[in-house]
Amino acid sequence: MQNLRTLQTTGLGLELFHTQTSTSFDIPPNYPIIRIGKPNEQIPIDIDVLNLPSADIVSRVHAEIIVQDSNYYLIDVGSSNGTYLNDNKLENHTRYQLNLGDKIDLGSDNKVTFIFQYKQQSQQTAIATNQPTTIQLQAINNQQKVQVVDRKSKIVGLASILAGILIFAANTRIGFGLGLPTVLLWIGGVVILLQHRINRNWGWGLIGLGTALLLFSGRLFASFNLLAMLASGSLIFIGYQLFRNGEVFGYRLNSVKRLLKKH
Repeated sequence: MQNLRTLQTTGLGLELFHTQTSTSFDIPPNYPIIRIGKPNEQIPIDIDVLNLPSADIVSRVHAEIIVQDSNYYLIDVGSSNGTYLNDNKLENHTRYQLNLGDKIDLGSDNKVTFIFQYKQQSQQTAIATNQPTTIQLQAINNQQKVQVVDRKSKIVGLASILAGILIFAANTRIGFGLGLPTVLLWIGGVVILLQHRINRNWGWGLIGLGTALLLFSGRLFASFNLLAMLASGSLIFIGYQLFRNGEVFGYRLNSVKRLLKKH
């Protein structure tokens, strides 16, 4: 397997090369998730295959490429006709590591086929010279399932986070000149952390800047309501878990509703 870290020094990008039409699709840089499929109203698509031959066998949201550090993983997100890596069918919602030269098929019978490769300079050199590597049939972390967070959990989670921040701001006695900028920076940082397509370091930077304002103001020990602080922290924690994972301590929104109905 070639080390994908060399991208950082060579300046080369990555692409999916469609073998049936010799069309290249760039892998967007700095995206933690690249979604493959066709345009739809629910989830934005990064690699649109609508105009390719046999696109009718491809689901609206067919597969995803997950980027972590210098590693790339392929996931079938519950497509109708399946996703194949080097002719091996993937289990739904399971991560499989991608290597340079790997062959990806959306659906069976090699109708919509891509090669995962370095971005080429010309059509003559578009097909990767690397031989496809053997699929790692054991998924990462013992085939740990990827949690698909439903829209309701995201909305409830975001509302909980904002409610926690507002409770904290309303019950902490800090001067207007200091308190409002700090709270706004924290809110901005949290919002950025919850976005997939913005560098998370910007979010932590805003939170750090807001904290620095609080530290250097000399009012770090301003009066606050302890009960409100506990409630605020709990709401932010619960909201973050719901937004990111769709569950809190193993409980999802639907399971909580069923539990309440029993009582």
